[in-house]
Amino acid sequence: MNIIVCAKQVVDVSEIKIDSSSNKPILTGIPVKISDIDKNAMEEAIKIKDKHGGKITTITIGPATAKEKIKELLAMGADEAVIIPPPENEDYFVTSKLLSAAIQKMGDYDLILCGEASIDLFSGQIAPRIAGDLHIPQITYVQQLTADKEKITAIRNLGDTAITMEATYPVIISVTKEINEPRLPSLMQILASANKPIHEWTPEELQTQTNPMITKIDIKGVAMQRKNVKYEDNLEESIKKLVDDLAKEGVLGG
Repeated sequence: MNIIVCAKQVVDVSEIKIDSSSNKPILTGIPVKISDIDKNAMEEAIKIKDKHGGKITTITIGPATAKEKIKELLAMGADEAVIIPPPENEDYFVTSKLLSAAIQKMGDYDLILCGEASIDLFSGQIAPRIAGDLHIPQITYVQQLTADKEKITAIRNLGDTAITMEATYPVIISVTKEINEPRLPSLMQILASANKPIHEWTPEELQTQTNPMITKIDIKGVAMQRKNVKYEDNLEESIKKLVDDLAKEGVLGG
């Protein structure tokens, strides 16, 4: 089975701080990593390969520095990687077009896996966009996956309920973090990853659309301030006041 895992290098959002004077995030010096849920996608790909055999290729759009981070997925169990340097201006449209063109260049594939969303922007757009570009079925927000030779069965998380869906190959699946626990590669696997091939394809080679549809104007943090309201009456009166205040703030429905 030929499996492709889409991954993204992101800043470690837990390290981001907001500049109080400009209300903008401070991104300089923030460490980067592979988006957490993309590692869940890689773990699921490895499990399927262990069951059916085949090959795993991971693909990312990122700068040259992404090569070091993509080695983490090679150490986990991917066989090879493809890195595409991003154009100067990029949005979800451009990202999905580049990934789709790269997947088409790879040739035959059975399964595409990715995280439900990246931890930095969490849009959840990439898997559906790729499915549209490649004209293949998609199953999103998958929390449990069973891959057989002729079809794949997925339990899809819809929040308050879950549904079971089936699809034949090729198909693209986006997984949630609940689907598994990504493995930690051993020292030998980390060392061996240095010998696995990493291909670099430029946007020009892929001959696809690279003009963004959206212009990013600015990025600002969300101001959050505590009201520090204390309720010191008896329990019954305090609860009543709390509910009334929450309703006035629009937290509770009318």
